[in-house]
Amino acid sequence: MSDILRQPAEVIYQAELDALKADDHGAKPENWQLSPQSVVTYLMGGTTASGVVISPKYIGQRRIIETAVATLATDRALLLLGVPGTAKSWVSEHLAAAICGVSTQVIQCTAGTDEQQIRYGWNYAQLLAKGPSREALVPTPLYRAMENGSLCRLEELTRMGSDVQDTLITVLSEKMLPVPELNDAIYARRGFNIIATANNRDKGVNELSSALKRRFNVVVLPLPDDMDQEIDIISRRVSEMSRDLQIPHPKNAAEEIKKVVTMFRELRSGSTLDGKVALKVPSGNLSTAEAIAVMVGGLSQAAWFHQGNLNAQAIGANLLGAIVKDPVQDKLVLEEYLETVLKKRADFSDYYHSINELL
Repeated sequence: MSDILRQPAEVIYQAELDALKADDHGAKPENWQLSPQSVVTYLMGGTTASGVVISPKYIGQRRIIETAVATLATDRALLLLGVPGTAKSWVSEHLAAAICGVSTQVIQCTAGTDEQQIRYGWNYAQLLAKGPSREALVPTPLYRAMENGSLCRLEELTRMGSDVQDTLITVLSEKMLPVPELNDAIYARRGFNIIATANNRDKGVNELSSALKRRFNVVVLPLPDDMDQEIDIISRRVSEMSRDLQIPHPKNAAEEIKKVVTMFRELRSGSTLDGKVALKVPSGNLSTAEAIAVMVGGLSQAAWFHQGNLNAQAIGANLLGAIVKDPVQDKLVLEEYLETVLKKRADFSDYYHSINELL
């Protein structure tokens, strides 16, 4: 077993990608390793012609993934948009793994990201010794993707300053990256494209300019509408993560996941599932990704401190941390929810008492 904490998607799912490639006789865009139909199968799950089962990476509407894949087969960039926790980065990684076999050409956009991290940098020892030259130039993931005809991922695009975002306009419209210091340019090979992710819920978001927006096809990834679907997503990811982290996965995990999802969905929507009680909504998003984090934290706490018993005591502190982002406002929201809803539910009494002890 590898001692690497997390392998990239193309390594973890190499067997599935190889099976799809072996049975893939469809037409492929240039420099793609799979046909668009096989890429969708890899994301959505299915069975190859030779009988190999492909596990679903995204649980949701197939049309969303088809639109994303069709966009990347054109010269138009893809922007995956959604609230935090809607699997934008997860889908981005798996699209890159399936299309070009490399998901690690990533630029993590932050308020401190500058143009050099997007375009290229310089090896200053070489620069001083030889002056501006190709040897002194340090390529970024975007630069390498253009040279190789592959995909570059930009995570949280709107976190980056607007002036730095607009660095991408020339790349997306002209498919070239000017290098004025060398009086030269890098021209993108066929197969090059950009997958960006963004959300508009967090503080510090920089709106995309209209010029940049026009160069992206926007695909919105929604939160799961169906409770069973959300439980399925969380169950799959928690099972995978517990296996990777070598944490026991108790038999009652599905039951506890259902309870956590019930609480998340009620607080997120502002009413109980039956619609009879109106609730205040906390400041956080209470997304599917946060529910996964709550359960993985609960599994770890159960394994190390509760003799492997996954219960409200193991999950409670993680649940409290996910709900109470604002120590004043969210605490009041949670207290009201505990007294008006959970206190009256016999099967949630352990959560009622466990969370009350922590408040």
